[in-house]
Amino acid sequence: MATNIFHLQFATVVLVLTAICADGWESCPKKEKGMCSMVLDGTGYACREYTVETEDGFLLGLQRISPAIERSNVTKRLPVVLQHGLLQGGDNWVLNFPGQSLGFILADEGFDVWIANGRGTRWSHGHRRYSKHDRRYWDWTWDELAQYDLPALFEFIMTATGSKVFYVGHSQGTITGLASFTHQAVTDMLAAAALLSPISYLDHISSKFINNAALYHIDILVKSMGFREFNVRNEVGVQLMDRVCQEIDCRDLLATITGPNCCFNRTRIPYYLQFEPHSTSLKNLAHLAQMIRRGTFCKYDYGYLGNLQHYQSLFPPAYDLTAIPRSLPLWMAYGDNDALADPVDVLRTVKQLRRKPEIVVLPDYGHLDFIFSINAKGDLYDSMIAFFRSHADRCEQDITQVTRVPESSV
Repeated sequence: MATNIFHLQFATVVLVLTAICADGWESCPKKEKGMCSMVLDGTGYACREYTVETEDGFLLGLQRISPAIERSNVTKRLPVVLQHGLLQGGDNWVLNFPGQSLGFILADEGFDVWIANGRGTRWSHGHRRYSKHDRRYWDWTWDELAQYDLPALFEFIMTATGSKVFYVGHSQGTITGLASFTHQAVTDMLAAAALLSPISYLDHISSKFINNAALYHIDILVKSMGFREFNVRNEVGVQLMDRVCQEIDCRDLLATITGPNCCFNRTRIPYYLQFEPHSTSLKNLAHLAQMIRRGTFCKYDYGYLGNLQHYQSLFPPAYDLTAIPRSLPLWMAYGDNDALADPVDVLRTVKQLRRKPEIVVLPDYGHLDFIFSINAKGDLYDSMIAFFRSHADRCEQDITQVTRVPESSV
């Protein structure tokens, strides 16, 4: 029965996509406009598209939004970058109504809002050399997001604005953030960071779906079949979801994956599904599965010989959270109903940090409530904004002379 229910849910996604792309999903990226046109048009917020190239050749989509009417009391907009989680894209920050979505709220509050899109997602722009059909295009995990994507984004925004950057990450955006923050060169570009549903350790994860997938090594099974992209919108993705749902009840697929969510508007789910979920690499899923099975916060494990080649060690190196400098102000928010960012794992992370973060705990919140809750402004965003404003002076500290101003690629 669970399998049939999933097929029904997937069929709904396909119908929505068909209305958008008459030639099918694979043709969409070639024909459709960018996120500004597809998502922001008609909202009343100005939006510009940029492309950021990483050191390893990926071309990341980046949107900059601001309200149509400027506030008279805003003398300078301080830059904040929003980094989405796994199987999501930058659109998730603006899919609710103004006054509910963090991207809109920050713009209304006088911030210079930059929305990031990770490699492989719908709103990024591919690779300098590889097509998405090349296996090398999908040869990455969140290690590369931390090593290449975030530093490239921060440098681009700091160059454009002449200011240090505020960072907001959700879910996988917190994994990549924490890993990247262990490098001084990265934190030197940041004024402060806010982490929603923070994840580094995953050994107390309670998601039945994710645990089942990790336990049965689904990532290894699919990789052995020659596939490198994970996309729930294609046949391989459906087969993978069916395999996992054979062992558990997937009738409420969303709750099975993320845990119960208290506060988002379920009538908007068909609208969310027009844009999400996004693709990721199977290697990235394999990395997360390794973390779940072993309870570690380490780089990707290639096996003994592969590790010797990549790390000159039999085992993958661990990320040292104590390396995050005490000078970086941190703010965190987590929920007691989150099946992915379990409170036990969050507190384990907090104990290893040299600077204790400001923490907001929301007992009723699940994993997606931190993005889609209709009550999020009062529940947590107002606290985050107050935190950023209290560290506004750090944006102007130790800024080197701007040598390059990026050009918009509208």
